[in-house]
Amino acid sequence: MLHRLGELSAHAGAGLVVAAVMLAWLIAGLVIGFPGWWENVLYVTSSLVTLIMVFAVQHTQARQSTAIQRKLDELLRALPAADNQLIAVEEVPEQHLQALNHRNIIDRENAPGRR
Repeated sequence: MLHRLGELSAHAGAGLVVAAVMLAWLIAGLVIGFPGWWENVLYVTSSLVTLIMVFAVQHTQARQSTAIQRKLDELLRALPAADNQLIAVEEVPEQHLQALNHRNIIDRENAPGRR
């Protein structure tokens, strides 16, 4: 459901729908004189929509990040000179990640043409 909501909200037409609903809400409020409950309904509705959209955006970003990570892992597997320890490095314990980072710094400092 979050995936589908993310797809729908990414279309330009979604912005037009939101603008039309806001305009209709304003016109209806003018017609009925903005009763006391009108503001409460607006606050509750906007809070709920914001909360749902936060989850939809988070879901979409996590999905895209996972897809990009899998593509990078595949590139590492395909390159013969690549370090296969870096495949799925985002899932290793923090100590292992720090050791790889330290090794990378040492390798960069000792690279030919560095001095």
